[in-house]
Amino acid sequence: MRQGHYHLVGVAGVGMSAIAQALVHAGYDVSGSDRDVDAGRQLPILDQLARSGIRLVPQDGQAIQAETEALVVSTAIEADNPDVLAAASLSVPQRHRSDILWMLASTKRCIAVAGTSGKSTVTAMIGHILTETGYDPLVINGAPLLNWRTADCVGNVRAGQGAFSVIEADESDRSLLRFSPQRAVITNASADHFDLAETESIFETFTQQVSEDVVAAWRTPERFAPSDVLCSADGLQFNYAGQAVSMPVMGEHNALNAALAMETCMRMGVTAEAVAQALILFRGVHRRLERVGVGDGVTVFDDYSHNPAKIAAACSALLPHFDALHVIWRPHGYGPLRVMGDALAETFGSLLRSDDHLQVLPVYDVGGTADRSVTHLDFVATCERLRVPVTVSDDYDVVCAQLSAQTRPGHAVLVMGARDPYLPDLAQRIVATCSARSA
Repeated sequence: MRQGHYHLVGVAGVGMSAIAQALVHAGYDVSGSDRDVDAGRQLPILDQLARSGIRLVPQDGQAIQAETEALVVSTAIEADNPDVLAAASLSVPQRHRSDILWMLASTKRCIAVAGTSGKSTVTAMIGHILTETGYDPLVINGAPLLNWRTADCVGNVRAGQGAFSVIEADESDRSLLRFSPQRAVITNASADHFDLAETESIFETFTQQVSEDVVAAWRTPERFAPSDVLCSADGLQFNYAGQAVSMPVMGEHNALNAALAMETCMRMGVTAEAVAQALILFRGVHRRLERVGVGDGVTVFDDYSHNPAKIAAACSALLPHFDALHVIWRPHGYGPLRVMGDALAETFGSLLRSDDHLQVLPVYDVGGTADRSVTHLDFVATCERLRVPVTVSDDYDVVCAQLSAQTRPGHAVLVMGARDPYLPDLAQRIVATCSARSA
């Protein structure tokens, strides 16, 4: 029997989609609205959410009824949103998505994963390991696991019946401070949504709210560093806690992520050998250095990177293995570009070689009251001053045409950026475009 009705605004977002599915699994009646639904956009995640039992409705307030238990919003939802106004007129409580996440996760012994970078991947790895070793956890993640992702399933939620929950805890809006988990991981700390001092202060406060154990890698990363790391175009190998590990995912940063997942699970009593056997089967995370395909000898990857540390990790993982790297990057917001633009340009300048190339797309604009005084053209100008090999691409057709002319067998293409739901589709189009050359 279904419980009360929850309505989620912006349900196609990575965090909100996970909350919506977890509510359905918990027996609630769930509806959701999204600008992409109203615009008639054909996104795979919308079909997946509908198949999971979520009613997709227009974002016009009509889904809100007096009996609705709560309207669920993220920090990004503005006060004049029609659903928000309708809920207020009917005295329906408005709750932040993090409150609902904690409502669901706190029914079990919770493991929360935080950190500026890597938290989605570490959450996925812990969830995968505990699943493979029989713990049957509830997992609510900010990114889909490729092991769990299908045409009918987003793959960022697992409705386990065991004693543990595993969640990603977000620091971008300080919402992780609403959680009091039994266990936690803090992967690292760097300037992103806040400067470094504020970020570290947030993580320090969060640490005090954990009741049992914290893998505090942000404080002493050397304590959790794997050894003998070998990276290839097919995966990586490393040693941790005396255990040899092989994984079919790329990048030294993923060896670090895996070591933190191993440490967490071993502290729970899982043997190092059992963890290693589980990680052999870990296929990775959607849009986290995901190998999309190969076309005419050009390998295409898709990645969510949007800050300097993440971009550096993704590029560094690929550069040694390909003759040239073609990066397609879309800034995910005007505010982040204004704050991080110089650091981002310096990152690309320090990484890209003479045969590599950066194509910059316009800032992904979600509307609202954003300050648009800094644009992608300002960022490109900064790159040019730093002698970064860069061009501007106004749309996806231009990107595909340019890459068809520029790439050769042995090259790689890396599509990067957050928020834009069509970036995965662009990666697929690039594979098809390159494949068509040899047809």
